[in-house]
Amino acid sequence: MGQKVKALLNIVSVDTHTEASRWDSFVQSAKDATSYHQFGWKAVITKSFGHQCHYLAAIDDKGGWQGVLPLVHMRSRIFGNFIVSVPFVNYGGLLCRDEAATSILLGEADKLRRLYGATHVELRHVAQSIEGVPTKLHKVTMVLELASDVDAQWQAFSPKLRNQVRKAERGGLRSVIGHLELLDGFYQVFTRNMRDLGTPVYAKSFFRSVLEAFPETTRIFAVDYGGRTIAAGIASWFRDAFEIPWASSISDYKSLCPNNMLYWEAMRFAINNGFRRFDFGRSTPLEGTYKFKKQWGALPVQLHWQYLMDVGDQMLELNPENPKYQVAIRAWKRLPVPVTRILGPPIVRNIP
Repeated sequence: MGQKVKALLNIVSVDTHTEASRWDSFVQSAKDATSYHQFGWKAVITKSFGHQCHYLAAIDDKGGWQGVLPLVHMRSRIFGNFIVSVPFVNYGGLLCRDEAATSILLGEADKLRRLYGATHVELRHVAQSIEGVPTKLHKVTMVLELASDVDAQWQAFSPKLRNQVRKAERGGLRSVIGHLELLDGFYQVFTRNMRDLGTPVYAKSFFRSVLEAFPETTRIFAVDYGGRTIAAGIASWFRDAFEIPWASSISDYKSLCPNNMLYWEAMRFAINNGFRRFDFGRSTPLEGTYKFKKQWGALPVQLHWQYLMDVGDQMLELNPENPKYQVAIRAWKRLPVPVTRILGPPIVRNIP
């Protein structure tokens, strides 16, 4: 039986509209699906970064879809040669109805790894963990179960947190919700914040592609002060979950609590539109962003980043904590922001 299903495995083409529609239908019906399993991300990543994508589907002999696996092949002289599901975002990995589909898709992913000489395949799983596969448990995602109405959610916050939101309101900060018309303001804040963190920045065209690919399920939330955007985030949603995968604020205005206003307005929007979960995105436990998210009542959900690789190989450490990147990070923090907008995108396209 396993051999029969394996023979029916096919590579889904981005140019095949019918197969793309079937892919999304399967994703919508799958229990553990996330926004990033949607087929639209294939075009976003290809257009924004130029990486080769392999979107695999396990299909049975009756034409039924039993599993999908979105894969992105990344390679550079500096950062290496590897395959990720899915890079640049929080989640990805296998989405299968049964163990047979899981086994077949894992085998096909490892075949691709060997074909392209990649060191590993990284699968960004949330709840599921495949037994016997090397796994990192270094990240969690912070999720808040939302109250049924705005007043109940407000009362659930600590007095300190409510005072921080009120401080932003008293200080003359103004919340704005929009779409592409707010992209320039978001990007100005985002590039400044990334420079201050010592992190190469994505091109503005990447965020534009995301907003254009998912116009009905994305918004930009911004906080203005004196006619200037000082905090902003891109929000997206999928089924009952509302998420802000990218958010930044200008550190000069930290005392005015713009981040508190930003997240509260996003939560109000989420509650008023019937969402049940507010996903703050991934964090390293006990670090600054983790503590900020925890104060809202968010609880950690363990992420399982799993790896297909040769026996004896070590898992790659592409993160700011890696000592070999510290010199580059310190140098990046000293660059003018306009320079980082030019230098950043060619670098970050190879950092998953």
